[in-house]
Amino acid sequence: MSVTPGSTAPTSVSDPHHRGLRANPWLTLIAVAFGLFMVGLDGSVVAIANAEIARDLNATTPELQWVTNSYLLALAATLILGGKLGDRFGRRTLYLVGVVGFTASSVAIGLVGSIEGVIAFRAVQGAFGAMLMPNTLALLRAVFPPKKFGTAVGIWAMISSVSTALGPIVGGLLVEHVSWESVFYINAPVGVIALFVSLLVLPQSKNEAAASEKFDVPGVVLLALGLLAVVFGVVKGETWGWTSSGTLGAIAGGVVVLVLFGWYETRVAHPLLPMRLFRNPALTIGTVVTALNFFIMLGVIFFVMLYLQNVRGFTPVESGVRTLPLSAASMLSSPLGAQLTQRFGPRLTMPLGMVLQASAAFTMLGWSVDSSYATMWPPFIALGLGVGMVMSASSAAIVGNAPVQDGGVAGGLQATSLQVGGALGTSVLVSLISSRVGSTLTDSLTESGVPDAVAGRFQEAKDAVAMGVAPVSDTMPSQLRASVMEGSHTAFMNGVHTAALVTGILALIGAVLSALGLHGRKDGHDENIAVAPTTVTVPVPASTRE
Repeated sequence: MSVTPGSTAPTSVSDPHHRGLRANPWLTLIAVAFGLFMVGLDGSVVAIANAEIARDLNATTPELQWVTNSYLLALAATLILGGKLGDRFGRRTLYLVGVVGFTASSVAIGLVGSIEGVIAFRAVQGAFGAMLMPNTLALLRAVFPPKKFGTAVGIWAMISSVSTALGPIVGGLLVEHVSWESVFYINAPVGVIALFVSLLVLPQSKNEAAASEKFDVPGVVLLALGLLAVVFGVVKGETWGWTSSGTLGAIAGGVVVLVLFGWYETRVAHPLLPMRLFRNPALTIGTVVTALNFFIMLGVIFFVMLYLQNVRGFTPVESGVRTLPLSAASMLSSPLGAQLTQRFGPRLTMPLGMVLQASAAFTMLGWSVDSSYATMWPPFIALGLGVGMVMSASSAAIVGNAPVQDGGVAGGLQATSLQVGGALGTSVLVSLISSRVGSTLTDSLTESGVPDAVAGRFQEAKDAVAMGVAPVSDTMPSQLRASVMEGSHTAFMNGVHTAALVTGILALIGAVLSALGLHGRKDGHDENIAVAPTTVTVPVPASTRE
């Protein structure tokens, strides 16, 4: 049975004979939650396994970087395409393909036995993740009524935040007690459950008009090339240097191609990414703020984990436990932010969430080498509250303001801005820490008691110090060893303070942008936006078929 609405009002099945598992939007939310949790967990759990992967497969540092970068590049380059394919061929279909492919490639990573194979299958995993991720929000957009869509997005954001935050804990337990391969094998049972539940409860939804449209192949190529170049330049900026010709050339070239893509999309009848979507200020600002939100979250989590593990000496599991206030706060604030957005619009929740993140970052300026946990958990809570609130508000602003027939594209846009923001966050903040460490390491060492003649020799170890690792050995005299450790950690904290300051400023910019650029309650979700017909297919029981 197909029901075709003419607006964003929900698809309804009024005939009691047609009611069933696939007519319930909350079951749709449960089904997509499994896939969302799998991808979110995988995004942060892999970082914990990197050291063991390097030891077991004899991987070099550049090869280890590509374990992450190949996944990130494939994901960023194909997210909008995955959403567009869902709109065209069915969001349920693309979601299921994504779940199966992501699960299978995860198992292949654990079985392949070589670093080259791990890198290759990580790229495959990213491509299937791009089919899965945008269609989670698109499926929710198609089945939830406007008045309940905000609540659904809040729960979606909560699952995404919690799965990402749980990654270090789950990864630490698996790496310590099982193996690094188990970090990927864990996706197998989750994927099987996701597939089974989805086959039972997910309705099919797609843009019927798109089936007869000519597919925008040039747009796909231009967008993929532009995103690949920008993200590649960003992830290599840390090692090449941000002012190097390679970094600047890759980023500038990518920006030029993306501008060309935008120009081209305004001149084709059926574009991959309709530029008309950006006429809505809430959608545009939501995209920018989503990127800022994940810039802050992933960037801060990255250097916080370095601080807890390498400076304070906690194990991965102990570090993950200490960041639980962040996970709990994010879990609570996501549905709360969705409700506030539904009632007052994102003009309240977006700035509020960004201000909370700014306060967390500025509070971290007071951290020292031996700070007590009492100084850590308050910014963790503020960061979690801010991230969860902004995620639910910006997701509603992006997907909620897009026409239903463009739900997959909007979901892809949201996921792309999230991934690009996260890549920028880790790369830029690590680069800032490294630069600050390089400029203060010698002075920090001499102030800690290392002789001037010796302190300069440790400058070559600045990359290790930028990761929070003190360049000491058991053969050093105990007094020198203590002084080098103190000076190195002080230099690292100088870098953390610089990264925290920049993070806080960016959060304030996001708060101002959203406060000034959003107007009125309907910026959170415009119920009157006109859309082309979209179908949601609900199977008819055999007893009611003619």
